[in-house]
Amino acid sequence: MAAPRRRDTRGIVDPSGLLTRVRFRRHEPAEPLRRYIERYWFIDWDLPEPYASHVVPHPSVNLTFQWDGIDTEDTPPYAELTGIPHGLYTRKITGKGRVCGVKFRPGGFRPYAPELPASHWTGRALDAGDVFAQALPDTTRAVVSPTDDATRIARLDAFLLPLRPAPDPQADLAVDLVESARTDRTIRRVDGFAQAAGLSVRALQRLFSAYVGVTPKWVILRYRIHEALELAGTRREVDWAALAADLGYADQAHLVRDFTATVGVPPTTYTQTAN
Repeated sequence: MAAPRRRDTRGIVDPSGLLTRVRFRRHEPAEPLRRYIERYWFIDWDLPEPYASHVVPHPSVNLTFQWDGIDTEDTPPYAELTGIPHGLYTRKITGKGRVCGVKFRPGGFRPYAPELPASHWTGRALDAGDVFAQALPDTTRAVVSPTDDATRIARLDAFLLPLRPAPDPQADLAVDLVESARTDRTIRRVDGFAQAAGLSVRALQRLFSAYVGVTPKWVILRYRIHEALELAGTRREVDWAALAADLGYADQAHLVRDFTATVGVPPTTYTQTAN
């Protein structure tokens, strides 16, 4: 019998700490939306004490419908658009609440807001009503009010399907290139990445600025840190020198430096606290 598939927790700092406090689920959107939307993600919580979750962000724009105080009358739900955070993303939660999120594929949000480059949203979190012209207050309440996932999914689909943009070949290229950076460990340097894509380094950088929102180097390094973070959280002993070489670092010191700068603690310290 095959071993059960382990839940994908890439990017989550201390995933066991988060998942023991919240209900976290992922769902696919309607098939016509999947070209540019990777998934829906839902989190529900009911906590006696505040908790701060930390995530090493993916190179994705997220649209979220949130309700931080379901059991209080003076905290209405709201919708937020979040560009790629520059550093570690921290979210403090307390009481009873939920988030219904839409994760766009890296490179996939630009077709929904074609008048601005994706880099315009990087490092920003703003009222989604500033981006989408629809009456979001009604949509937000309709999405976060149901207690069952099926209804939430149906209402997200109903909101997003009319917004479905026309195919954008440049967005398609950006989506494919970011996926290559995520899955292909031979992609270690921007010049080699550009050559493999049949582009100049400058053309690759322009494409990523316009459609992804961060540089190709940022994407390559971020996926390296995701791998290192996942290993550090699941193994008591990690050969950091071997991992650094496997991920394309010049030496262990460079991996330790990037990990510490991104996560906030050295990898050995994280391993000790997470296992």
